[in-house]
Parts: sequence; structure tokens; C-alpha cells
Amino acid sequence: MVTKINRKEQRERRHRRVRTKVSGTAECPRLCVYRSNSNLFVQIIDDVAGKTLVAASTLDKEVKTKHANKEAAKEVGALIAKRAKDKKIKTVVYDRGGYIYHGVVKELAEAAREGGLEF
Repeated sequence: MVTKINRKEQRERRHRRVRTKVSGTAECPRLCVYRSNSNLFVQIIDDVAGKTLVAASTLDKEVKTKHANKEAAKEVGALIAKRAKDKKIKTVVYDRGGYIYHGVVKELAEAAREGGLEF
């Protein structure tokens, strides 16, 4: 019998595999991406201290596009870069969260790079 593929479970498995190799420190924190059907969430995390340093999402008032599409990803990427610059964070490790580096995830990364983050 053919079983249906559980895409969420596969993404979480890929994310766990990546997280064994990618970790954020105080000098080089982790830029973590979560994408739902309706919104996009980004955090810069210090894994050693276990704290979120900076966060941005499509739910913020500064973001005009309220969906999880490419335009919103560009806005959120620029916003997270601006907030990171305010906290004097320059270099990060990009954690794509098990998602394919394509579409929304790629646009967010490029916008964050244009905003001044290095990864």
C-alpha cells in the first residue's frame, strides 16, 4: 500500500539534521526562518545563551504586505537587517529551517544581505 508523504514531518527531519551542524553564538548568531501558509517569521538567536536577540515577521506594523509571499519576504528581510544593525549584529549563520533555498526563503536571505547582514 502506498502511503502519503507527510511534508511537515520531512521538513522537521531536515531541520533537525541541519541544526546538528548549525549553531549560533554571541559573536555569530543564527538567523532562523519559519514560514507558515499565511505568515513569515524570522529570528536572530544566540544558541549558547538560549535567547532571541532580534525578531521580525509579517505581523509587525512596519511590514505592509501581510502574506507569506516574495514581497513580504523582502520587507521582512530588510526589517531584520535594520534591527540587527541597531543591535550591532553584522555576521550571522543562515538557518533556512529545512525549507528549500528557493522563492520566499531566498528572497528573505537576499534582502537581509542587501540590508547589511553578512552570511
